[in-house]
Amino acid sequence: MSSLHVSKVRKAYGSTEILREINIDVEDGDFLVLVGPSGCGKSTLLSLIAGLDTLSGGEIRIGNDKVNDLHPSERDIAMVFQSYALYPNMSVGQNISFGLEMRKVSKPDREKAVQDAARLLQIEHLLDRRPGQLSGGQRQRVAMGRALVRHPKIFLFDEPLSNLDAKLRVDMRTEIKKLHQRLGATIVYVTHDQIEAMTLATRIAVMKGGVLQQLGTPAEVYNTPANTFVATFMGSPSMNLIPARIERMNGALHLQVGEGQKAIDVELPPQPAAVERYIGEKVIAGLRPEAIGVENERATSALRTVPVTINVLEPTGPDTLAVLDLGGIEVSARLGADMPHAPGEPCELRVALSKLVLFDTDTEVRIH
Repeated sequence: MSSLHVSKVRKAYGSTEILREINIDVEDGDFLVLVGPSGCGKSTLLSLIAGLDTLSGGEIRIGNDKVNDLHPSERDIAMVFQSYALYPNMSVGQNISFGLEMRKVSKPDREKAVQDAARLLQIEHLLDRRPGQLSGGQRQRVAMGRALVRHPKIFLFDEPLSNLDAKLRVDMRTEIKKLHQRLGATIVYVTHDQIEAMTLATRIAVMKGGVLQQLGTPAEVYNTPANTFVATFMGSPSMNLIPARIERMNGALHLQVGEGQKAIDVELPPQPAAVERYIGEKVIAGLRPEAIGVENERATSALRTVPVTINVLEPTGPDTLAVLDLGGIEVSARLGADMPHAPGEPCELRVALSKLVLFDTDTEVRIH
C-alpha cells in the first residue's frame, strides 16, 4: 500500500474549470471518500489519479513517485467501477485472474491469488459461474476480487454501489468496511451519498463546483463544518441554519433568534474569541437536529431550555423526526421515539449548545 499526495491539481476544458487547485494528502492505509453533488469534480479527480485523464496543472504523487505522466498501467492502482465491467464470456475465476494472466503471472500463483480473494469475499462457491448468473451484489464482489488480486498501491472506487438496491447497498458498505479493516488498504472512494461517506471514510473530502470545501475526519466534517454548504450537505436531516444575532448582556454573550413576540434569547456557553467580533451583528446559527430535544447530555452547563411549537411529527421507529417553530423559524429535530407531545402543541425542549456552530452571514464560513 502507499500514500497519495494531490498538490494544486487543476483540470480545465478550454475556459471551463472543472477542478481548482485541489490539495489532498492521503496517508498509507487511509480510506478517503470524495463526496459532493453531481458535477462537483469528484469523478474527474479520480480519473486524474488513475491516469485516465491528463492534468491541466499541479502534481500527483503515489508514495514518493510523481505519476503525472505515467500510463495507468504503470501507476500500480486498481479501480472498481460502477458498471463492474466484467467479461460475460468468462467465469468468475477467469474474470478475477485475467489481469494477472496479462501480466504473465504463473498459473499456480494465479490460482492461489484467486482462491485467497474468493475466500476473503466469500465467493468461493461462485468461481465457476458466469457474470450473467450472478446478482448485483455478487458481481460487485467479483469486481472487487479482480482488484484485490493485484495487490496495488491504491484502490480506486468510482460509485461502486449506486446500481444496487437500498438494502444491498447497506450490506456492501459493511463488506467494504470489513475489507479495509482486514487489508489496511489505501482507498480513494467516490460517492454522492453522504451516508456512505460518513460510514466508510477515515477522511472525507467534500467538494462543490470543483473546489475542495473541507478535508477532515467524519467527526470533524459533521460536527465542525467549514461552511454552510458542508453543514447542509453532510447529515440527514441536514443541519438547521438559523438567522440570529449576537449580543452581550450582563457580561455574557447571548444568541437572539427571531423577532417580536416569538423572539428567543439564549445565553451562550463560552465561545471562541472570534465570536466576540460579532457582538451586535447577525450570524447564522447551525444546530444539528439531534441537538434539539436532547434527553441525556453530559455538558449540562451548555444545555438551555427553549419554547417551541411542534408543527409536524414523523415517527421512524427508533426516533421521531419533528418540524418545530423556534422563534418563528422552522427547524428540524430528532426526538425520542416516545415523544409525548402532539402537532400544534407548544412545549419546551432542551437544546445542547455545546453542538452549536456559528457562521458568518456574508461569507457563510464557520466562525472559529
